[in-house]
Amino acid sequence: MTDNTPLNGVSIHDKETPFLLLNRDKLERNVARLREHTDSFGVPLRPHLKTVKSVEAARLILTEGNGPATVSTLKEAEVFAAAGCKNLIYAVGIAPQKLARVVALLKDGTDISVILDSLEQARAVADYSRQASIAIPALIEIDSDGHRSGVAPGDNLLIEIGRILHHDGAELRGIITHAGESYHCKSLEEHQAMAEKERAAAVACADALRHAGLPSPVVSVGSTPTAHFSKDLTGVTEVRAGVFTLFDLVMTGAGVCQTSDIALSVVATVIGHQREKGWIMIDAGWMAMSRDRGTAAQAVDQRYGIVCDMAGNPLGDLLMVDANQEHGIVALRPGSQQTLPYLPYGSRVRILPNHACATVSQHGEFAVIRDGSEHIEALWPIIHGW
Repeated sequence: MTDNTPLNGVSIHDKETPFLLLNRDKLERNVARLREHTDSFGVPLRPHLKTVKSVEAARLILTEGNGPATVSTLKEAEVFAAAGCKNLIYAVGIAPQKLARVVALLKDGTDISVILDSLEQARAVADYSRQASIAIPALIEIDSDGHRSGVAPGDNLLIEIGRILHHDGAELRGIITHAGESYHCKSLEEHQAMAEKERAAAVACADALRHAGLPSPVVSVGSTPTAHFSKDLTGVTEVRAGVFTLFDLVMTGAGVCQTSDIALSVVATVIGHQREKGWIMIDAGWMAMSRDRGTAAQAVDQRYGIVCDMAGNPLGDLLMVDANQEHGIVALRPGSQQTLPYLPYGSRVRILPNHACATVSQHGEFAVIRDGSEHIEALWPIIHGW
């Protein structure tokens, strides 16, 4: 079904559980918030669509509904390209066997860039470019914060990679970085400092390429926290972010949003009680929520998610404290002095997730609602596969 498919009175109380609920109004507000911030610097936003994995959602998120965008799988790239989004970055280090699909997209009219951080990758991309008679655009990934992959600023490897790409058949597009350590920042000052660290590293590396006689038209930075808390984007050509569209409990714990901004929840049904243990059993386990426990490393551990009533209001200290494959265990937060609420067999709850991207990937579709409504206005398919 698509954005315009009528569901003839189906409500959030009718659809079989567990299912994924998306508040479209919150999504649109979240997107408007970040766009207003990046627009204030005159820097374009390149949303990461790995969070929503949905063509219908992407049309609300992207500039004029068609890009530019970031993806994390080539399946996403192929689906979004077919839907009209023709300006993409595949933001996972390129594997050699995937280059044929990248070239197929390029030859079909999609401007897709790959990212890399090694001489081996650069040689593979350059060699395949010559073999396919098309220059594959590539961005060199920079490690701006010690979080994951990338070339360290100041390492001459940057110039060596750049020369291979520029001179041996590929197209050197520039620099890309992702300050994933921003998820662990605990204050506004820490967020702002991380945003500046990310910007400064990317700009310095782009300048190093230029000083070596190499092009760097693109300087791409971004994570949801740094995107929101940046104070200076001088030298940056675009900002990327993904989870800002839906938000989640990790972002709440990092101080990027409020719980009320989270646009995503999983609807589940009460299927039993273990009263002597203080447990309420629901039909949403880790297959519905994911195994992500990102808040465990934060000041407040939300276990597998905050339990809400069907209007989306948190039920005090009630959490999904544990999960089996298809069973969720709901109980009060450890140490809580509250009384376990009465949730009878067959009643429904909504659970706010730790990590929106991981939870979305567990489901086949979004059930879409508006503020204050229990009516499901559309079902939006979710992309799966790599």
